[in-house]
Amino acid sequence: MEMNDLSRSEQAVFSLRSLYRQFGYAAYKMSRFEEYDLYLRNKDFLQSQQIITFADQNGRLLAMKPDVTLSIIKNASGSGVQKLYYNENVYRVDKGTHAYKEIMQSGVECVGALGAADVAEVVELAVKSLALLSDSFVLDISHMGILQALLQESGLNEGDRGTALHYIQQKNLHQLSGLLTSAGCDGENTQRLCSIAGLCGGAAQVLPELKRQLPCAAVEELQNIYGALEAVGFGDQIRIDLSVGSDMKYYSGVVLRGYIEGIADNILSGGQYDKLLRKMGKSGSAIGFALNVQLLEQPQNSGTDMLNIALPKGRLGEKVYAILKEAGFECPALEEGGRKLIFENPEKGVRYFWVKPSDVSIYVERGAADLGIVGKDILLEYKPDVYELLDLGLGKCRMAVAGKKDFADSPGKTLRVATKFPNIAVDYYSSKCRDIDIIHLNGSIEIAPILGLSDVIVDIVETGTTLKENGLEVKEEIVPISARLIANTSAWQFKNERIRTLCQGLEEKLK
Repeated sequence: MEMNDLSRSEQAVFSLRSLYRQFGYAAYKMSRFEEYDLYLRNKDFLQSQQIITFADQNGRLLAMKPDVTLSIIKNASGSGVQKLYYNENVYRVDKGTHAYKEIMQSGVECVGALGAADVAEVVELAVKSLALLSDSFVLDISHMGILQALLQESGLNEGDRGTALHYIQQKNLHQLSGLLTSAGCDGENTQRLCSIAGLCGGAAQVLPELKRQLPCAAVEELQNIYGALEAVGFGDQIRIDLSVGSDMKYYSGVVLRGYIEGIADNILSGGQYDKLLRKMGKSGSAIGFALNVQLLEQPQNSGTDMLNIALPKGRLGEKVYAILKEAGFECPALEEGGRKLIFENPEKGVRYFWVKPSDVSIYVERGAADLGIVGKDILLEYKPDVYELLDLGLGKCRMAVAGKKDFADSPGKTLRVATKFPNIAVDYYSSKCRDIDIIHLNGSIEIAPILGLSDVIVDIVETGTTLKENGLEVKEEIVPISARLIANTSAWQFKNERIRTLCQGLEEKLK
């Protein structure tokens, strides 16, 4: 069989295997099934805690492997340095379909008494893996030590630090600023910390700024790794981006995320994870990465520089387009009316399309759109993997709990909650340790408590007029809602300059 007869992902597996062997990595093969207890005891180190389980003929509870790293660390010897590579299928819930999916992975793990050279070699392998798959790629690098230093300076408590990390991961600097201010951080320091958290770009430009603003050992480590990569000709493909490092339970040092142009999601992820070794009673350090080579089989977006922007149908979309037009991103065809849904202005390098408001985040997450405008309620309900770049301050309202005026909650009973936003409701009441019964409705939510179907509703409230006319009132406010500008995580890598220019134009017109 010729290589050309193989699929792109199969060809990638052969090429990657050859690369890893050249660096002295040995093959690792694991069983399709592992005892479920391995994953249960180490669930904090799993990408998803939803696992396919079954009982074998001896009554043992087994699991279809959701992860390879746990198996490698479980079987790692206690001496020297182990350098392993693997090609395995894992079974996880797909974030798009929410169904179990078989995912083909290739990756490496380096475990034991690691030195700086071992860590740098794994990062070099990550870059060279991406280079084997595409001529156009980016490797984003972060370091948990930098984020720890940043959070230490912030003075936030433990709970708020987790929230701050989440905002940094989303590039949600407007809410990070609000969190720091509410925690008592003064204006100058808040601006400085947000500036550091938002640093993103070529390593040659970002590392000196990090050294100046937040000098620490982690920055020096990144500088040394970058120097090694620059020496082998990959300096231009390395970006420093603190939003990559967000999971302090798992990662302890360098964190990696790799992108290939045309693929909507990151194809490579990994980093240093010494905490897992400690959890499993082992000494030393560990670093590795995995490539989801199956992504190579997906239809790829064109490499055009044109910005694809999803606008929500209705008044909000029209308002946002008017601001974009003022900012210099006009598209005359969009203003002609008619039933067309897609409009282009090649001179300005923009393509707009109208979509249902609740679908905007799907178009952006899946890469059909580079940017989109969506309500915060959609982001909270569906939690798409996107960057939240700006709060546009439009479409302001609030997510609230409402009920009949004479209703008083009784903690001794299960609270019946009618809503179009079950995930928001569950998250809110879980934070209050309140037992609830969710009644998922799609419209006319206000009549649910009137007819006795529910005790309260969780819904968007703008003026409160509809509530008043139906004898209801706001009982608790959950979160303010407004329109946000979101970006696809891969588009951010390859259209970064154009996206930043658009963001600046929007910010200036919204002042």
